[in-house]
Amino acid sequence: MKTISCMNIDQKLLYSFGAEDKIYKRGELIFREGDHALYYFQIVDGKVKLNNYNEEGKEFIQNILGKNQSFGDPLLFLDKLYPTNATALTSTQIIRISKESFLKLLEKNPDLSLTMNACLSQRLYYKILMTQYMAYQNPVFRLKGLMEYLKSYSENDCQFEFPIELTRQQIANLTGLRVETVIRTLKKMEKENSIKIENRRILY
Repeated sequence: MKTISCMNIDQKLLYSFGAEDKIYKRGELIFREGDHALYYFQIVDGKVKLNNYNEEGKEFIQNILGKNQSFGDPLLFLDKLYPTNATALTSTQIIRISKESFLKLLEKNPDLSLTMNACLSQRLYYKILMTQYMAYQNPVFRLKGLMEYLKSYSENDCQFEFPIELTRQQIANLTGLRVETVIRTLKKMEKENSIKIENRRILY
């Protein structure tokens, strides 16, 4: 099954509607939970973490995005505040365009609106699946749900060719498991031929 590349708009088109380049240092905040949604963001290079914290200060990672992926766009259609923080995990280059200019871009390019609708629908579908997997006590189901969700952003549908570019700690934060449980579960999944691990790199 081919997945939709969510969402990668031609850079020249973005610039023609007033987009600008932004460089963020590792650990720098791009936006904060509770901020107003003002921009569409598209990653040129680097990685971005979407996360929040509970009242005890425990981190919950919602997603980790990389090159050619976008974020912030669903909130541009709602009068809502950001429900997460966005932080650069590495030195990251981003193209950003204001909400007003982005909506004009879509108005002038209706084909992109159709692609975006399909993209948002896919995100919602896989997010629901991941939520279902997270309800399981079995950690294998939780990790599988996470990997399926991450793979949904890729066009690579081949087994053992999609790299899970996350640390064991990040996987734990995404699934609500302990790091020790993640490590044991990954070893079990490797023995069951569900994943491959090469030089500590997880291939799904």
